[in-house]
Amino acid sequence: MNDVQSGGKAGLAEANATALEVRALYERLEQRLLERTWTVPELAVGFTNDAAYVGRLVLAAERTWDIDCDVDAELRHKLAECLWWVFVLADKLGVDMPEAYGTTMAKIAAGLERTITQTGA
Repeated sequence: MNDVQSGGKAGLAEANATALEVRALYERLEQRLLERTWTVPELAVGFTNDAAYVGRLVLAAERTWDIDCDVDAELRHKLAECLWWVFVLADKLGVDMPEAYGTTMAKIAAGLERTITQTGA
């Protein structure tokens, strides 16, 4: 089984576990400060906020948007944070992200391979 077929599940499972450990720390802090933890909609807004910022950072990396920061470092941070949000949201919504990713990538790869074979590309 090649890497696309396996979907990198082992690495994703480890990343997923780490993401949930970090989320548990945030929940402890939220409970202390807010006397509750963030809701799923609040988590989704946090994700979309960071994802939008990635767009601005990409523009900055291409020199079409001026941002006063170390763009490369901030882009690395925000991309990693967006991946963290995906794991957290998947967990809250009952989605096994490593499995879903592996299945989705295998399906997409198979479709692309069929198309390439059919078109002779």
